[in-house]
Amino acid sequence: MIELNHTIVWAHDKAASAQFLADILGIALGAPTPPFLPLQLGNAVTLDYADSRAEIGTQHYAFLVDDATFDAAWTRIRNAGVTFWADPQHSTPGEINNWNGGRGLYFADPVGHNLELLTRA
Repeated sequence: MIELNHTIVWAHDKAASAQFLADILGIALGAPTPPFLPLQLGNAVTLDYADSRAEIGTQHYAFLVDDATFDAAWTRIRNAGVTFWADPQHSTPGEINNWNGGRGLYFADPVGHNLELLTRA
């Protein structure tokens, strides 16, 4: 059996970046485990935020969520004034998609990582 356990998410301010995503998703940050600040997801995968002074290449992180979580996160995104798009190229601002019979959107975190919420894989 092979499972993804964790991945490191590089940030210029790990606390700000981790808290940004935790606030959008409506989940709590985990206890710091230096040098990391973990964000535990529902499927036992942890995003371990770490600080970097170097230039950070942006990554894509997609989160499969249920409809209620999507609605709540989308509301938080709009209330916070975070720009969102229906597509990964960010060519359709202020819209969501309806791909695969579900809904989805993309938004950037403070570093510029391309984050995705989707209700159907």
